[in-house]
Amino acid sequence: MFVKNLSDCEKFSANDGCDIQELLHPANDPVDIPYSIAIASVQTGKRSYKHRLEQSEIYFILSGSGVMHMNDKEKALQQGDVMLIPAGSVQWLENTGDYEIQFMAIVSPPWTEAGDIRLE
Repeated sequence: MFVKNLSDCEKFSANDGCDIQELLHPANDPVDIPYSIAIASVQTGKRSYKHRLEQSEIYFILSGSGVMHMNDKEKALQQGDVMLIPAGSVQWLENTGDYEIQFMAIVSPPWTEAGDIRLE
C-alpha cells in the first residue's frame, strides 16, 4: 500500500509558471501507473505562460475560477469543472476570480519537464 500526503509534496514552479505539487509520478514514486497527478495553482490576477505539452492533460478545478485558453478557443472554468487538453494543444490558464485557482492536473503519459514547452 502506498499513501502520500499533499503536505509532503515540495512545491515548485513548472515551465508554464504554475505552482506545482506533484502527488504521484511513476518515475518518483513506487507506483505502476501510465499517468502523473499534480496539484497546481495560479494566483489571483495572474496567468500561466502560453505553452504546450507533448502529453494529454486533464484539469479538474478544485477551487477558484478562470478562463482556459486552448488553441483559438477560450472557456470559463469554475470549481467542479473538468477539461481535457489534447496533446500538442497551445494553452494557458488565466485566473479571473477573487482568489487562487487550484486544480488537479492528470497527465498521460506522465509529465516531463522536456515535454512541457513554454511558447513565450
